[in-house]
Amino acid sequence: MTFWISGTQKMYEREAAPFHNLLAPTDGSAASVDAGRLAINIAATHDIPVTFLYVVNRSTAEEIASASPRKDVALVCDELRSKASHYLDYLSRLAKRAKVECRQVIRVGDPQREIAELAREETVDLIVIGQTSAPGITRPGRIGEVAGRVIEYASCPVLIVKHSEERY
Repeated sequence: MTFWISGTQKMYEREAAPFHNLLAPTDGSAASVDAGRLAINIAATHDIPVTFLYVVNRSTAEEIASASPRKDVALVCDELRSKASHYLDYLSRLAKRAKVECRQVIRVGDPQREIAELAREETVDLIVIGQTSAPGITRPGRIGEVAGRVIEYASCPVLIVKHSEERY
């Protein structure tokens, strides 16, 4: 990209942005919201779009439905989609305030596979995901199962974001 600096007669070449399309999966956890915020900052810096993704975990929906005689899997998935919309709306509001183009996607399935699949479909250059570990695991530095599997399945770089109370 070529640009002029005002007040000079010089033309400068600017390096192209290293990324052109970001994906920020969220599950509503603090770490995934931190990852979404970082994705927004990266997108704003490079004037690129970000896609926010929430995957309704089909296995979890099946477990919830089997524990409740009045709910079937479809109803549980609908309830989880509604919850997902709240998280995605929040991140989208933050993106719009930063003047970042964004879109929301909700999928049902295996989270790590759906994340990697959407990244391939959308030619994502970078996945920005929270470090989130399984509940009850308190070992510092531990990468959660979904984040670890995304690294394994994704065809692009994956940036793992640790949650920090002090950061935001």
